[in-house]
Parts: sequence; structure tokens; C-alpha cells
Amino acid sequence: HTGMTMKADQLRRLLTQAGLCGIYHLPSSEIDALCAAAESLDYRCFKVSFRESDDIGDALVECGRSLGFPEWYGANLDALSDCLTDLSWNEASGYIIIISQADALHARGEPFRQINQVLSNAIHEWQKQNIPFWIFYDIRSDGLATLPTLA
Repeated sequence: HTGMTMKADQLRRLLTQAGLCGIYHLPSSEIDALCAAAESLDYRCFKVSFRESDDIGDALVECGRSLGFPEWYGANLDALSDCLTDLSWNEASGYIIIISQADALHARGEPFRQINQVLSNAIHEWQKQNIPFWIFYDIRSDGLATLPTLA
């Protein structure tokens, strides 16, 4: 039983707590409810698919495409960091990124860790401004024991 099965008002209240933001596992069945709650809070809810590629370059290209990054985005970790910490081109009260089909990259280890380090740094930058910035992975939970499920 995950906390994501909670009522919509509880979910909205939880999503506003920037201090709890992090990188979490999210079951596929909860994505629609999460996005609906996010949109009711004037948050942007992005869905990114790594398309089961184990190549970090492919994942970075998909991030740029799915998040609508500016033309200058260079599909590297530094550019990912720059774009995630300056979303002036897509302002919102908060942000949620749902990443799917990441099992192959997760299995590679280091590239998955590198992307998550950039995501984690972005979360902390937004927390300084008290703006919620959540990351959820929709991948098999048995392959994601290193990330908690939002409770």
C-alpha cells in the first residue's frame, strides 16, 4: 500500500511541501492522479520516457525533448542542470517530472547515478526558493530499491 493512493486533497497538500521533495518511485497506476493534483496546484507535470535505452546521451536528449528545453540545450549533464534550475521559460508554482522506461539505464549504474545527482541538485536549488520540484520514476519497484516510495 503506497501513500499515493491517498485522497486528492491529501495528495495536493503533500505536493506543496517543498521540504519533502525528492526522487521517488511511483507506480504507473498513480500517474494520472498525481498529474491531476499537480495541475490543480498550477504545477507543471512533465512525462519523460528514456525509451529503455541504456545510453545516457539518449536519456539527456529525451529530457530536452519532453521538458521543452530551449534551443541552446546541449543534451549533456551541465546543460540539464542549467535548464532544470532555471525554468523561467516555463514558470509554475511547482514542478513534477515523471520518468518512465528507465530500467535499462538504471541497470547501467553510473549513468543513472549521474542523472539522479543532477536531478537531486535541482531539487535542492528549488527548495531554497520554497518551490516544490518532485521527481518520480515509473519503473519496476524491485529494480528501484534504492529509491523510497512516497508515503
